[in-house]
Amino acid sequence: MTAAAVTSRDAVAPASTTVALPDSPALLHLLPREGGLSWVRRGEGLVGWGEADRLEVSGPGALAEAAAWWAERTAGPAVDDGVGVPGSGPVVFASIAFDPAAGTSVFVVPEVVVGRRGGRAWVTTTGDADPRDVLPPSREPLLPPPSRLRYADGALDPATWCGAVSAAVDRIGDGDLAKVVLARDLLVTADVRLDPRRLLDRLAERFPDCWTFAVDGLLGATPELLLRRTGRQLSARVLAGTAPRGAGAEDERLAAGLLSSGKDRAEHALAVDSLVRALDPYCSALSVPEGPSLLTLANVRHLATDVVGTQRRSGGRGRAGLLELVDAVHPTAAVCGTPPDRAAAVIAELEGMDRGRYAGPVGWLDGRGDGEFGLALRCAQLSDEDPCSARLFAGCGIVAGSDPAAELAETQSKFAAFQAALES
Repeated sequence: MTAAAVTSRDAVAPASTTVALPDSPALLHLLPREGGLSWVRRGEGLVGWGEADRLEVSGPGALAEAAAWWAERTAGPAVDDGVGVPGSGPVVFASIAFDPAAGTSVFVVPEVVVGRRGGRAWVTTTGDADPRDVLPPSREPLLPPPSRLRYADGALDPATWCGAVSAAVDRIGDGDLAKVVLARDLLVTADVRLDPRRLLDRLAERFPDCWTFAVDGLLGATPELLLRRTGRQLSARVLAGTAPRGAGAEDERLAAGLLSSGKDRAEHALAVDSLVRALDPYCSALSVPEGPSLLTLANVRHLATDVVGTQRRSGGRGRAGLLELVDAVHPTAAVCGTPPDRAAAVIAELEGMDRGRYAGPVGWLDGRGDGEFGLALRCAQLSDEDPCSARLFAGCGIVAGSDPAAELAETQSKFAAFQAALES
């Protein structure tokens, strides 16, 4: 069943105005205490606030419906865009359910968007506000950090989750599937209200090479770019295969071990192949490196492959927009498994929780069809009912030979990314 847009589709969409900014502001420092939207990496990207429009959608064809809604919305209103780069003009932020047919995906058109790219900065307003008057003169003070945090198991306790991993390994050994990604959740409650801005600041500081995102209470720092579209140029960063960091010579040993690991390289190849198979029909050219490189983050390393392509210029696939492309490639083996239909069934049977928008596409789309979507990883969903509470997520790929204790340790390393932001 599909949820209706919050605002009527018959309503006249307000005009959008974009002007260049003389200075390049610190984007995350512009966000208000509540309702901030973010897609920022190394100080560049987009932030937004306010709601000029909103769509919540689920059911078969959810992303096609969202694409039609956005096309209709951007076809009508006048657009005054004096900047003309990806991310200027009208923009919608999106957080898509891991299973768009079953979960609810959220699309938010902010009243104000501030962007920064290649040393250029701009502000866009939707509605009557003058973009020159909307930037806050100073940042609202951050709320105090928690002095006490209480953690509790989510859907499965660690021992039960390890049992699920063992069951998944047995299924793989029986030939039912080649890989499945199993995730865990962890509940946290602070002694004070959680400040999303503080969390985003800490994530951006610790993980500058990740995309720091926030949409409708889901926030995190993802290292994985599902798909970027700039004109007809497409790009993606596939991650699969993980090793912890160490100190000194141990860190180098762990890095070399990951790069030479047959298990991790096999897992990585499944993720790359699943993306390439889904994207290739839409491309006139597609470039895939022969082997992965290492992506080094503060707490872990990943095997990484950057895929680039050019979208076709003719036929139905040449006319596909970014949301159709996202729908075609998601879920990849990096967050679901291989083959995806069997992996999804195993996830539903063994994982024991509703992922919601965790591991789903998250990012933005502009009126020209350019945009960026990552995967909502290393993230937490802030509670709607209790502003002091959140639900953290972490997962890992299970393949033949996976050890449940090692996989549990990997999820704990991934939880640590968000826990450090909470505890600092």
